[in-house]
Amino acid sequence: MSNDYFFDETSEQSQVKSLIVSKYFWAWAKVIISTAKKYKRTPKISYIDLFAGPGRYKNGTKSTPIMILEKAVQDEDLRNSLVTIFNDMNREYFNSLKSAIDEISGINELKFQPKIYNEEIDQEIVKQFEESKLIPTLFFVDPWGYKGLSLQLINSVLKDWGCDCIFFFNYNRINMGLGNEIVKKHIDSLFGEQRAEILRKKIEEQSSDQRELLILEELTQALLELGANYALPFVFKNEKGTRTSHHLIFVSKNFKGYEIMKEIMAKESSCADQEVASFGYNPADINTPLLFELSRPIDDLSRMLLEEYSGQEMTMNEIYLSHNVGKPYIEKNYKSVLRKLEEESRIVAVPPANERRTVKGEKTFGPNVLVKFIKKD
Repeated sequence: MSNDYFFDETSEQSQVKSLIVSKYFWAWAKVIISTAKKYKRTPKISYIDLFAGPGRYKNGTKSTPIMILEKAVQDEDLRNSLVTIFNDMNREYFNSLKSAIDEISGINELKFQPKIYNEEIDQEIVKQFEESKLIPTLFFVDPWGYKGLSLQLINSVLKDWGCDCIFFFNYNRINMGLGNEIVKKHIDSLFGEQRAEILRKKIEEQSSDQRELLILEELTQALLELGANYALPFVFKNEKGTRTSHHLIFVSKNFKGYEIMKEIMAKESSCADQEVASFGYNPADINTPLLFELSRPIDDLSRMLLEEYSGQEMTMNEIYLSHNVGKPYIEKNYKSVLRKLEEESRIVAVPPANERRTVKGEKTFGPNVLVKFIKKD
């Protein structure tokens, strides 16, 4: 399958990917700009996409760069603060992207006009990022396969304050590439040479589901070893819903970014079990396989909280912050479970339900409500 075919038609998966990235960009930009304004600084932020594509699919649907720029044109803060850098090594895509950007209504109102390049992503680009102190940057990496995608590239941006990375991980190609000597250097660049060798041995004679878990686990561990504090995957299934095609992986050093992206990915998931999102898009609406711990239903959350916090007293917010990382639960899941446990007299809440507000027929469970877990015998 060629890169040209990829942009012939937009799929629902591609639309979901663009929605997740553009929604996160908007939320991330607001947080960064708001923080800068508190210190009376003139904010300046950046969005970088090194594999930007042609700007539009052949059926006219907007791709991620156009969605980002249209959002910027409509917002005064972004018009004055956003620096955008786009690149695609395909000359045809470069020309198409440039034309698509020029056609955006109000594009000339941006203080910093988009910079568009037609270069191959190589070690020189990585070196430039490594030697630069970057302004807060959202870095999106969406290569067709694996060439150009490396741990070193991701870390060259993630190293600076306010910088987050989202990258599209082509699982099919990387799964096949692990056993292909021709592309060995590209796979080694993504996982690290030593880790890639260990991974090749680990996945021998494993089932397809187990291979996927092992590959994702090693990639996540490699990202965390680089200094990233949070990594969050979102799985995409093929059109029949039978196999994984891609993962969209978010990487950050900041919990706030992780929290925001988790909420976005949960909302864009194609299904949920007991209100717990699948963190995936499946055209056939089949539940996704296990991704790390991202498949536990709400009943498991009740059990975990009762076991892990037995005999302790903590606020709702302290419970949420200390427990949610690496798990599929968002804040509303914790509030829902704690309300249920209170109704069942398995915890004591202060103030109790009869002293708290009612919203849409349910008692609120605010961040400062104290939770007393009954000590298990």
